Amino acid sequence: MTPPTVLVHRDEHMLAQAAAARLVTGLVDVQAARGRAAVVLTGGGVGTATLESLASCPARDAIDWSRLEVWWGDERFLPSGHPERNETQARAALLDKVDIPPELVHPMPASDGPDGPDPEAGAARYAAELARATKPEDHGPAPSFDILMLGMGPDGHIASLFPEMPALHDNRPVVAVHRAPKPPPTRITLTLPAINTAREVWLLVAGEEKAHAVRLALAGAGHFQVPAAGARGRQRTLWLLDRAAARLLPPTLARIASP
Repeated sequence: MTPPTVLVHRDEHMLAQAAAARLVTGLVDVQAARGRAAVVLTGGGVGTATLESLASCPARDAIDWSRLEVWWGDERFLPSGHPERNETQARAALLDKVDIPPELVHPMPASDGPDGPDPEAGAARYAAELARATKPEDHGPAPSFDILMLGMGPDGHIASLFPEMPALHDNRPVVAVHRAPKPPPTRITLTLPAINTAREVWLLVAGEEKAHAVRLALAGAGHFQVPAAGARGRQRTLWLLDRAAARLLPPTLARIASP
């Protein structure tokens, strides 16, 4: 794994636009090289804003949506269509606006799904779906996602992996999370072993309240205390920040991406 690359954008809006443009280029390049691509979406403010920017980007149709697999890094265990589900927000922001075959979209189970209100069964179901998509050359518990996007909370959590919680020590690809410190308390999430199968991991982080966690993660803090420190792509790890989130980083670490 290579050291992370840090790019700093002027503000959250510019960050979302730049991430969307980068996503188009990255997915088009993968499809040109290998035919199909796989992306993992994230929720949160910047993640959703990135999808909205992609939806309004004229270059979005350079992506062959019929050859793109869409997965999620985590989900709030709520009923289908609930406005707080990452899936619901992603569909409204982007997926309902492009011509992507339904079978290529892989949402995490909902609390009113086939397994009912059992998040453990839901996590096992998603792990089985990942296993079916995994090829021998992937050498891991999940497909080698081409681009996996993550947000980060002020406490350094990514997906639904919160500091000092048991899921950080779990080697299964997908687990249920109970008593999360941020509502709703019940969630389903990829674990670090699954996240780190990705060729590229992008962390999209904006806001002054996250600057301390950004500094700790990039300074090499332990992932049990700062989960974001444990997220690494096999080929590249990219931190896309706004100026507020990058304010505590040394100038030598971050490259200004937009004036």
